[in-house]
Amino acid sequence: VQLQASGGGLVQAGGSLRLSCAASGRPFSNYDVGWFRQALGNEREFVAAFRRSDNPYYADSVKGRFTISRDNAKNTVYLQMNSLKPEDAANYYCAAQTRGRIILSSVRKSSAYSYWGQGTLVTVSS
Repeated sequence: VQLQASGGGLVQAGGSLRLSCAASGRPFSNYDVGWFRQALGNEREFVAAFRRSDNPYYADSVKGRFTISRDNAKNTVYLQMNSLKPEDAANYYCAAQTRGRIILSSVRKSSAYSYWGQGTLVTVSS
């Protein structure tokens, strides 16, 4: 499985970006998929995820501003980010788990995901 993230860039605070994560190999509908982010000097943190056909899960810090979605026909998962804040600036990574469903208590843990795309950098100016 290969994941390709894109869509990062520079945006002013209050603006929006949409990140994409395209997968090669098996259909995305068969994966658990997540977005994580890592700012310079910080640990990687959970942003949003899908478990197969479950409702999405969000970090409290992005709830109401970010939306994770998928287009199975394009084998792509998106992260729509609205009302961006300077503290949202980070490298954003998409991740997937193809072997079995991630248990609910682990969906926010980076260790639960086996495949990772390269990061896409989001910069938010104040």
